[in-house]
Amino acid sequence: MAARLFPAVKFVIKGSLAGAAVYVAYDQGLLGSGTQGAEALRKAQAALPPAIQEWTSYVGWELPPTPKFDFSPSDSWNKGVQTVMSALSVAPTRACEYTVEGWKYVKDLVK
Repeated sequence: MAARLFPAVKFVIKGSLAGAAVYVAYDQGLLGSGTQGAEALRKAQAALPPAIQEWTSYVGWELPPTPKFDFSPSDSWNKGVQTVMSALSVAPTRACEYTVEGWKYVKDLVK
């Protein structure tokens, strides 16, 4: 009986952890717009170093300082979206061009 119950309990625990992770991500604004994601990143960058410093002083470890970087997720996201939309906007034209080239190739083979 216990052998059949253990996988079910394990599944429920994993599902609960996954659900909690999605809830926290949604609550912090990570699943919203790029602006909300950038704001959540700024909040995390402001809150994490003091929390890590407090934890390391409690445990007695010495960690190197966190690196500073200037990275805007919303700019990178927007660049990716622009690239994809650009490719999708020319896709019908390219498909027509490739179709015409294919028909010419087939006609040349048939001759």
